[in-house]
Amino acid sequence: MFRALCLSFVICGVAFMLASCGFTPMYAKQDATSESVNFTLRNVEIDKIPDREGQLLRNKLIDRFYQNGFPDEPQYVLKVSPIVETLKDLDVTITSDTTRAQLKLTSQFALVDLESNKVVLERQLQSINSYNVLGSEFATRVTERSTRDNALEDLARQIERDIALFVKMR
Repeated sequence: MFRALCLSFVICGVAFMLASCGFTPMYAKQDATSESVNFTLRNVEIDKIPDREGQLLRNKLIDRFYQNGFPDEPQYVLKVSPIVETLKDLDVTITSDTTRAQLKLTSQFALVDLESNKVVLERQLQSINSYNVLGSEFATRVTERSTRDNALEDLARQIERDIALFVKMR
């Protein structure tokens, strides 16, 4: 009984501290004058990204940004530089066989305000993932492709997060 009472006081205290620190949900609309993050993301035109990995990243960004169709009059354009991929052997046995590899994707993006034609946000992107190198070449290629897809998803998450934080801090 005493533990339950203490636990309820702790939970209430944490709730009051969160309310007093200014915590607000990132994707919520705060008041009638402020834009929501979702509204801003819907109004970002995603420029073409070179190469196959760039196409896949652009598709992941489209899935994240445009839940109700493409923007009619975008406010911003998102420009992502070509993705640089680095493969590195991590675990090499005595017989020079690789058993683990690392895939690193790097890029950068710029968010350009179409009204002023100025870069309002610029960030470096990096995703590092590793995978097992298996005895079967086919299985290794499937694992590598899955790792690449996860790394691209991570880059898309980073872009969405950085733009959402930019909108909230503006």
